[in-house]
Amino acid sequence: MATKRVITIVQSGGEFVADKDGSLSYNGGDAYAIDIDHQTKLADFKSEIAEMFNCNANTMIIKYFLPGNNRTLITISKDKDLQRMVSFAGEATTVDVFVISEEGAARNTSNMPASRSSRTTASEAIVPCVALVEAPADVTQRMDNLEVDVAIEAISCSLPSGAIEERHHKAALQWENTITGVDQRFNSFSEFRDALHKYSIAHGFAYKYKKNDSHRVTVKCKSQGCPWRIYASKLSTTQLICIKKMNSNHTCEGSAVKAGYRATRGWVGSIIKEKLKASPNYKPKDIADDIKREYGIQLNYSQAWRAKEIAREQLQGSYKEAYTQLPLFCEKIKESNPGSFAAFTTKEDSSFHRLFVSFHASISGFQQGCRPLLFLDQTPLNSKYQGELLAATAVDGNDAIFPVAFAVVDAETEDNWHWFLHELKSAISPSEEITFVAHFENGLKNSIAEVFDKGHHGYCLRHLADKLNKDLKGQFSHEARRFLINDFYSAAYAPKSETFDRCVENIKGISPEAYEWVVQSQPEHWANAYFSGIRYNHMTSNVGQQFYSWVSEAHELPITQMIDVLRGKMMEAICARREESNQWMTKLTPSKEEMLQKETSVARSLQVLLLQGSTYEVRGESVDTVDMDRLDCSCKGWQLSGLPCCHAIAVCECSDRSPYDYCSRYFTVENYRQTYTESIHPLPDDFEKPVDGESTMIVTVTPPPTKRPPGRPKMKQVETIDVIKRQLQCGKCKGLGHNRKTCKNV
Repeated sequence: MATKRVITIVQSGGEFVADKDGSLSYNGGDAYAIDIDHQTKLADFKSEIAEMFNCNANTMIIKYFLPGNNRTLITISKDKDLQRMVSFAGEATTVDVFVISEEGAARNTSNMPASRSSRTTASEAIVPCVALVEAPADVTQRMDNLEVDVAIEAISCSLPSGAIEERHHKAALQWENTITGVDQRFNSFSEFRDALHKYSIAHGFAYKYKKNDSHRVTVKCKSQGCPWRIYASKLSTTQLICIKKMNSNHTCEGSAVKAGYRATRGWVGSIIKEKLKASPNYKPKDIADDIKREYGIQLNYSQAWRAKEIAREQLQGSYKEAYTQLPLFCEKIKESNPGSFAAFTTKEDSSFHRLFVSFHASISGFQQGCRPLLFLDQTPLNSKYQGELLAATAVDGNDAIFPVAFAVVDAETEDNWHWFLHELKSAISPSEEITFVAHFENGLKNSIAEVFDKGHHGYCLRHLADKLNKDLKGQFSHEARRFLINDFYSAAYAPKSETFDRCVENIKGISPEAYEWVVQSQPEHWANAYFSGIRYNHMTSNVGQQFYSWVSEAHELPITQMIDVLRGKMMEAICARREESNQWMTKLTPSKEEMLQKETSVARSLQVLLLQGSTYEVRGESVDTVDMDRLDCSCKGWQLSGLPCCHAIAVCECSDRSPYDYCSRYFTVENYRQTYTESIHPLPDDFEKPVDGESTMIVTVTPPPTKRPPGRPKMKQVETIDVIKRQLQCGKCKGLGHNRKTCKNV
């Protein structure tokens, strides 16, 4: 049986008006529609309301009328209350819900009857902005709907007297005249309310609303008996708001204490917006210090952090809106950069699942100038909705990072990697075997073999050594583990099988268990001596650190803006490298030219003997055989690097050949320039909806259900195998994992 769904008409910002018969009606404010069912959790419902009205979910009060009874308001305080409301709706498809904030208790709605399920009284009202007052835990537990104003005042009065006496000159200078008196006009009620908020901070008093709807606003000082009043309403025949009455005299004492601590997140966000624009790394602690110093308002870390999030969204745009723009965004990528790939998928509930992007300049550059070598890796996205960024990067002829494709996915899973590789294959259309350097977890091993059946998968040595380190944790001393990892690396880099065997035997001497682990770890996927692909001596997948640093600079942006920042970084890198290569006068790229010259200097001390045809014997510290026609040397250095080794260069010098003729074409300057022939073009700033006939694709994309957890986000760490944590070693028994004090061995 299908779950019953109800559309809630959530209203806030208006007021309740009591009729003569005692029934209540709600006037003014804003309204949004949210559909719920019996499975909806109250916390999720509040979170969505808070995002719509830009208020605090922790301080809101939610009420509704019983069907056919407009006299009694029911409070929703737990999940069962929300489920009852859905049940009470019966056959009705909609139900009216009213959001009341604790700050809204300042309004006078004395004729409103009490709720059955709480002690809420007529003093509660609805104001979109929520106070940033946070009570201590013991005070919060004692708060109920009747005690809200009293609790807030008690907290305010407990603040240090030094803060009360401090004069906040900046606020006074800026805002003391935002309200000038009778006949002052404003363009809207929101503009008037904002001016009133700043005026109260500058003059140091707290206020509350008596009337606050779409036609009039009446405000009084919050202190009992104080005559300060202000009344504003629409100016006849216009849309302007005019102050009609105002008593500017105050007789209260101590109200300034409360006023200085009534700042909404939205207000703080508007204050810090410009500074955040100039300094994107503006820290919450610095925000709190600046607001305290300049305006006399005390914020804790979480309040400043939330205000920063609001300010960032005001500057960057809505995260939610960015997801709705994805269909058009992908179309704009393909329109502005013909030949590019941009595709996304959603889940059954239309929430975002994954996005793949590969620009034509990247595809062309990889096909024309880069080695058939790709590095697969991922990095977490610490944005509002989390996720992972998967990337396929190459290296150009100068061994610099060259991003080919990337994807934003909800999690690093086998299904997402398989989808990414399938999209990658469609984009690059490989005509030759590709070697992948990547880790082997999360199904990546199987996905590479299935999608690129003619490719080669070289295990990332960094991930493999880390797994060895973890699997054998606790069995060795720090020094033994260091030797073990060093021998493992030596085995991986060994060009010949006999050298590999010697390194593995050294591991066996340290630990038979480690030896068995290495033998069972499929050396044909990671050892140079047995690997069938060509990695050009690239053994780890973390070559794309520069690309991931670009991601770390943009991961907090809405998804479309993050992608556009990465596009801009790639565009700048392509232009800069193209210009730089125009100045090169060598045949090879600078890094490869340097490597060739080093090998040439070694070659001068070698002796060359002709054996037969194109085969030579080269003597030095060792005796090696070079076959110039097959581009082969028994030292395996030529095959592994793509550049002639010292033995091959010695043959070239004695046989009047040029070593440049035997270098891989991928290292030439000419080939390098082909990599950066194409450019990535900017995207249009506007994402207007297409007119009828332009596009038949109508897809709704909503944000993923996952959100950033509380606490400081974890940053991606660059793993270094050379650094191994030293384990405790007992001074008595020499055992590992404990010290002399906790030793239990006799």
